[in-house]
Amino acid sequence: MDKRSVIKAIAAAPFALASLHTSAQQAPFKIGLLAPMTGPFASTGKQMEAGARLWMAQNSGLIAGRKVELILKDDTGTPDVTKRLAQELVVNEKVDVLAGFGLTPLALATAPVATQSKTPMVNMLAATSAVIDASPYMVRVSMTLPQITLGIADWAPKNKIKRVVTLVSDYGPGLDAERTFRERFIFNGGQIIESIRVPVRNPDFAPFLQKVRDLAPDALFVFVPSGIGTAVMNQFAERGLAKAGIRLIGTGDVVDDDILNSMGDAAMGVVTSYPYSTAHPSAVNKKFVEAFQKANKNMRPNVVAVTGYDGMHLIYEALKKTGGKGGGDALLAAMKGQIFESPRGQIYIDANTRDIVQSVYIRKVERKDGALYNVEFDEHKDVRDPPRSK
Repeated sequence: MDKRSVIKAIAAAPFALASLHTSAQQAPFKIGLLAPMTGPFASTGKQMEAGARLWMAQNSGLIAGRKVELILKDDTGTPDVTKRLAQELVVNEKVDVLAGFGLTPLALATAPVATQSKTPMVNMLAATSAVIDASPYMVRVSMTLPQITLGIADWAPKNKIKRVVTLVSDYGPGLDAERTFRERFIFNGGQIIESIRVPVRNPDFAPFLQKVRDLAPDALFVFVPSGIGTAVMNQFAERGLAKAGIRLIGTGDVVDDDILNSMGDAAMGVVTSYPYSTAHPSAVNKKFVEAFQKANKNMRPNVVAVTGYDGMHLIYEALKKTGGKGGGDALLAAMKGQIFESPRGQIYIDANTRDIVQSVYIRKVERKDGALYNVEFDEHKDVRDPPRSK
């Protein structure tokens, strides 16, 4: 190369570097959404995706110079599939954030991938208390079962419920719910006369509910994953538990807003504690429900739609805070401590625990304007995941 060519190359170098820098800044910001779109938990995946896409539709597709892309993968609710897809998203798609996780085992399967690759992991549902400890890169925008169970365990003994049978799905969140309800209810002077656990997949509640009827408690406390409460409610009615004077209480999953109307009169009067109801009376929520139903053919949003929506809010704000630069550690730091108004009320991400702080509502199923709703009648503010016993 002659002297003149060398000089030209040196002169052009800063412009080339600037061009590369601009190109990097304008590269798409990719979010990998892992959700069960088929299989027994498909309704959870559909709500999650719909909530995430609504946030994107309502907000700019260009954040700090970066186009935001959502890459949806159907994990079928199977941990091995979730882990494989997470690895593919990180290695092949080079996503900036992993999000979703409709069940605790799915989040646990993904956590090592997030940790090794230093990819922020936005947990939009998995509610076992300890799952947040599986990766220092996980942030939870949903709930924990202990957090949402305390309210109903306090309400029950104040309302003529002294003897209870618990019935929960036999996996992490169910065990959390069982333990939390048992400890708090007994502390409040109640008695647990039986604890029943049922399989997560394809459960038949009928024989268990017959046993509950024979035990004749004041109430049955139930936790099942969102989407399968209809089977509980139908068989509760068929076995005549309500006619026998047994009340049904639980966390809000059993009367999921998405399927509540299909339960009919059997669900009337069921009292639960939960962080969200479609009927939440805030202006923010009314606007959210209207937009969601318009975008999704009148599908009613449930808590999973809201956590998908809020998860995207968290990610967008983190990208803004980093000036579009992203990067795992920088994004994680920008997610910690965020506080904003959600359709469920004000939420806060604790900077130390990376877990959510929020209101939990006591609700009762009532008929309004010809439809069933979980109507909130009490609020417990700023509820955290309670300390875990060692």
